[in-house]
Amino acid sequence: MKKIGALRDMTEGSIIRQMILFALPLMAGNIFQMLYNTVDSVVVGQYVGKEALAAVNSTTMIINMLVFFFNGFSVGAGVLIARHFGARDYDRLHNAIETTMAMTFLFCLIFTVVGSIAVKPMLTVMSTPEDVLDDATTYLTIYFLGISGLLVYNMGSGILRSVGDTTRPLLFLILTSLLNIALDLLFVLGFHMGIAGVAWATILAQFISAVLTTLLLTRSKDIYQLTWKDLRIDGGVLREIFKVGLPAGIQSVITAFSNVFVQSYINFFGSSCMAGWGCYNKLDQFIMLPMSSMAMAATTFVSQNIGAKKIHRANKGTVTAILMSVGVTAVIALGLVIWAKPAVRLFTQDESVIAFGVLFLQANTFFLLFNCVNHVLAGALRGRGDSRGPMIIMLLSFVAIRQLYLFVVTRFVANTPFLVGFGYPVGWVTCCAIEVAYFLIRWRRRNAPEVR
Repeated sequence: MKKIGALRDMTEGSIIRQMILFALPLMAGNIFQMLYNTVDSVVVGQYVGKEALAAVNSTTMIINMLVFFFNGFSVGAGVLIARHFGARDYDRLHNAIETTMAMTFLFCLIFTVVGSIAVKPMLTVMSTPEDVLDDATTYLTIYFLGISGLLVYNMGSGILRSVGDTTRPLLFLILTSLLNIALDLLFVLGFHMGIAGVAWATILAQFISAVLTTLLLTRSKDIYQLTWKDLRIDGGVLREIFKVGLPAGIQSVITAFSNVFVQSYINFFGSSCMAGWGCYNKLDQFIMLPMSSMAMAATTFVSQNIGAKKIHRANKGTVTAILMSVGVTAVIALGLVIWAKPAVRLFTQDESVIAFGVLFLQANTFFLLFNCVNHVLAGALRGRGDSRGPMIIMLLSFVAIRQLYLFVVTRFVANTPFLVGFGYPVGWVTCCAIEVAYFLIRWRRRNAPEVR
């Protein structure tokens, strides 16, 4: 296994060992990143009330719409950087990093403005109940004012992941997640700031993680060093990034927008169901950590090996990542289904909320095994430079099929929380079937696209 400074070359050595060493810090980092919003939910659910809990939980979909678009850009940048790293083309790697960070700072400005303006219209589209609307508006408005910290950290850590460094971003996340917990408790219990307190705590912690990551990039002597005087947007590089990143971003945004309508179906059943659905989604995100971590590992692994023109190794890495993701997810899912009630009780003591959370958790969780295939295979395809295929498949499954299902069952079968919540598994299973067929038909025996 070769290393360049703190970097990991994934074009040689044991595939399983490479995947584990790359994915474990990444999964731990994802856990701590998720703690930001999860801790907000726990604090307001335990110390403010179920309306505040419903407000925080219901805003997740709106935040995701903008953040997921940016993450698509991050995926495109990561694929390009990892490919140049695998090909040992360090001049192009440096140019890609400078363009990536310049665009990130521009996105910070755009997302702050757009996010702040979109708060009230999006909450209205989601049919947010009156007893939740004010808290949700407060939380979202403050969150978008400080969204730059999240964007800069995500892109900086994405650059580090592309060259194999998952350890130092993890250390920053551990520090700032612990800080977020402390600030949540201080602002809510000490200063009695309510839902505004958890929002301010979150953006302050995210800002510190962004500063730490930026300092690491600028002061490093490794090949990924960010040089302020070279910061510019290269049109050719930007086109390459958007070639992969734009389809991924569009898919994520439209899927998130579709989930806003799923949330509106849930909102019909009132604040207890909303809060229970939100608790389920928080736990669902933790179950998805292995698959999302292995998907990012697969993207970097495949990108580096495509850059090194090791096609067979890229294919073996894809299969390995899927099997590892399914195995780990199955164990976690089993535990959460067995201990569903204690898990939901972490967020609230309200029995009606707990009942809804347990219902959704036990009905949907094991279907996430299909989603392991979806996410890891999509990550591997993007690592090859194919972002359009996963985009079309996921939009068909997670948006068109899911919305069609919800329309039919709520109007012609029965409008119940169980059937509405089951819209998620319907999309996952459909996507798995189509995506596996797509990969086997188009990519199994096909050479990788030309690397430029």
